[in-house]
Amino acid sequence: MNDEQLLRYSRHILLPQIDAEGQLKLLNSRVLLIGLGGLGSPVAMYLTAAGIGHLVISDFDTVELTNLQRQLLHGSADIGRAKAESAADTLRELNPDINLTVFEQRLERTALQEQIQLADLVIDASDNFTTRYALNEACVKAGTPLVSGAAIRMEGQVTLFPNNDSDSPCYRCLYRDGEEMQESCSENGVLAPLVGVIGSLQAAEAIKTLLNIGSTLNGRLLLVDLMNMEFRTVKLRKDPQCPVCKE
Repeated sequence: MNDEQLLRYSRHILLPQIDAEGQLKLLNSRVLLIGLGGLGSPVAMYLTAAGIGHLVISDFDTVELTNLQRQLLHGSADIGRAKAESAADTLRELNPDINLTVFEQRLERTALQEQIQLADLVIDASDNFTTRYALNEACVKAGTPLVSGAAIRMEGQVTLFPNNDSDSPCYRCLYRDGEEMQESCSENGVLAPLVGVIGSLQAAEAIKTLLNIGSTLNGRLLLVDLMNMEFRTVKLRKDPQCPVCKE
């Protein structure tokens, strides 16, 4: 690290769990982030500020007025722009030290698998089960850790799927086909700070996983209820009949 980096990341370096060695590891890490909306905004901003060396971002949507209540990557002047383009401008201003790879389209099939194989970790900040299922399957196949988050109304959840051992569950162990209700913020609403809480927890879990520090959410689902200000975890178990990760 050069002198400017030592100063920029000094508050990380002061942490004994991170130190200069850990910060250097973050600077050498590559993370794939899918989704640049409510969850993706705090994830992208905190990972960029924290010094993730190479951040790959993907979103095929454009900025709308209704997004601005919670999607802090974008401003009023960005309405009508591609979210990926708007996000890239914000992130480069926040920390020009990092490398950005930007996709203004949905990553699918071979392209998705290629990016996941290149990544040290993947973060799912999408808002639909089709994308979540595809991400999960590709991460299981590649053995790449996946940090998953979701938020709606005043409730959210976060978990980690390491995908590097035969005992850990995957996303499809949690949600099988036909067992979940597809809900959207446009129909049900969402409290603005909720996505900040969930996205920040995703970013923290990503950093801990990359550095192999602390206790992660592997095998646990963290449930957040901001209406009653309650946080609790439930155990996740591998589904022996899971169509994605069963032996």
